[in-house]
Amino acid sequence: MLNSRHALITGAGAGIGAAIALTLAQAGCRLTLFSRSQDKLQAQAEVLRQQVPDVAVFIAPMDVGDEQSVQVAVQQAQARFGPVNILVNSAGQAQSQPFAKTDAALWHQMINVNLTGTYHCIQAVLSGMLEAANSGTPGRIINIASTAGLKGYAYVSAYVAAKHGVVGLTKALALELARKGVTVNAICPGYTETDIVREAVQNIMAKTGKNEAQAGQALAAGNPQQRLVQAHEVAQSVLWLCAPGSDALNGQAIGIDGGELAG
Repeated sequence: MLNSRHALITGAGAGIGAAIALTLAQAGCRLTLFSRSQDKLQAQAEVLRQQVPDVAVFIAPMDVGDEQSVQVAVQQAQARFGPVNILVNSAGQAQSQPFAKTDAALWHQMINVNLTGTYHCIQAVLSGMLEAANSGTPGRIINIASTAGLKGYAYVSAYVAAKHGVVGLTKALALELARKGVTVNAICPGYTETDIVREAVQNIMAKTGKNEAQAGQALAAGNPQQRLVQAHEVAQSVLWLCAPGSDALNGQAIGIDGGELAG
């Protein structure tokens, strides 16, 4: 379906990013995997090679919040596989604090990782992506935002602000690139069964005295299906946005949330 397209995925060492990497590998993409952890990247690359034996994978540890780190890693990736055709910005962090206890360090960290990191990666790949699109290979930028980019949640104000910024960036850039062969969309998952949510469960347990099952149910309660979203469900939505025939999907913020945003 996507044979030989170069897909770059941030936050690819685990969770949603890892699920997206597997799905795009199965669709025939050549993959660049970014994460801060070399060990996680190596482990994920091995998993991919076991499940998709002919996959081409390049890994690069880097920090999306560090512009120079991103530029160097993208240059290495493009030297290996050529221009990036698909960029999936999946790297992210979520930390919970009441607003009154949200100090400047936490605020800047949430903005830097979740929003500025997305900006850094788009800036680094865009010129090559546009050149490839002009030659006939369409470009796809997919930002993994959150339902927190479309509604508010208490006690995570910095994260919510950052994810709203990601959705705004998505819409603005989609309009700029609409006639240039590149689409820009955001995927907005609800609570998804990943390390970030497992950390949230531990935080709820520590602060409320609930057991693990009760804490998990508290997070799933906002989903009308009464469950956590699965990472592979988010990955399938990414594949849909990359597949042939998706050209008209542009500037969208798509909720993967069991209907949470419908109410």
